[in-house]
Amino acid sequence: MLHNIPLLKKLYTLSLILSSVVLTSSAQQKQDSTTKNNARVGAYIDSAKQRDLIDVIVKLFHISSSGDQRQEAKKISLSVVPSVSYSLTTGFQADLTGNAGFYTTSDHHENYSEITGDLTYDTKDQKISVFRSEVWFGDNQYKLVTDTRWERFPEDTYGLGTTSTVAKANHLDFKYVRSYFTIYKKIGTDLYAGAGYDLDYHYGISQGGNADSTLSDYSRYGFRPASISSGINVSLLFDNRRNPINPINGGYVSIIYRDNPIFMGSDNSWQSLQFDLRRYIRLSESNNNILALWGLFWFTHGNVPYLDLPGTAEDMFNNSGRGYIQGRFTGRNMLYVESEYRFGITSNGLLGAVVFANAESVSEYPSNDFSKIAPALGTGLRVKMNKHSNTNICIDYAVGINKSNGIFLNLGEIF
Repeated sequence: MLHNIPLLKKLYTLSLILSSVVLTSSAQQKQDSTTKNNARVGAYIDSAKQRDLIDVIVKLFHISSSGDQRQEAKKISLSVVPSVSYSLTTGFQADLTGNAGFYTTSDHHENYSEITGDLTYDTKDQKISVFRSEVWFGDNQYKLVTDTRWERFPEDTYGLGTTSTVAKANHLDFKYVRSYFTIYKKIGTDLYAGAGYDLDYHYGISQGGNADSTLSDYSRYGFRPASISSGINVSLLFDNRRNPINPINGGYVSIIYRDNPIFMGSDNSWQSLQFDLRRYIRLSESNNNILALWGLFWFTHGNVPYLDLPGTAEDMFNNSGRGYIQGRFTGRNMLYVESEYRFGITSNGLLGAVVFANAESVSEYPSNDFSKIAPALGTGLRVKMNKHSNTNICIDYAVGINKSNGIFLNLGEIF
């Protein structure tokens, strides 16, 4: 049960503020949602007329072109970034990340669609292949969302609750298959109802035990060498962002209920309810500087497999909780808020920067109480990779509590 303690009051207040920000300014939101092409953004700076990394390469290597051939967008705007990097979760890694942004009709009457992919191999023997999509159809009458991945993902888990410590690091090794599929139907202005199927299959699970030789929370919770969660989801979505890769204005509210019954193949029956709230506020008419707000509230009920529990960076794009390693905090329920200020450095749009702060709390085990907040803050650089899709290469550095810190890389904005 959730108890009426001061921490919950603070986070509940933050959630109300985020909710009110998302749902206010309805007149402006309606204006945004009825825009039919790039001209609809009015005074917004058109990124297609700016400069990106491809323009720099063309000029640097004197690649010939007839005028500015890249002023006009192609049918599909493709961004691919090979990299060698380091992060808290992966150690040193070789990575190939790409996204494709496009409209599904020639008249661009629907929101911008995106397909992303990621192939990773690293020094922690993690092998990851991820393909996700958000595709709009028929004047925004339908939206398709998919998330398919295969991973071999050895990682440390630190126990349940926000009071967990790195002294109880427990090394897990497992393989993971995910297949999510949801179709949305428009039921009102920027409002959609959806339904779909979700599968999470973890297998070959082994654990090394806590670093301090105490009994691991994984064992206390109920160790399994494999787990299957198979079920349906029903959802409600409000989304008036024109471009989800890099929103300039608008709001996003997603409410997803998931049920995993045994008759559909789940090991145990369990349910989850997730609220995802986002708002993007343009602060000046003279530039595209943005204040972005995010709230993620995730609750579960029933016998949830340990590796399906809410936790740090366990959202769809694994982006929550910059400042901490993926899975640093895990619990049956999770409360998360983040704010980020995005601003330009160069007038041509090539370089930008962000400053951000986030805070999370997961419930303790077995009490299910929230007892502590884990904050983090950081800053980052943005390099325009593709001006037509407004895709940035994101390089962030963040610091959390207990000396946690790290570099976080992404293609496209974090949220």
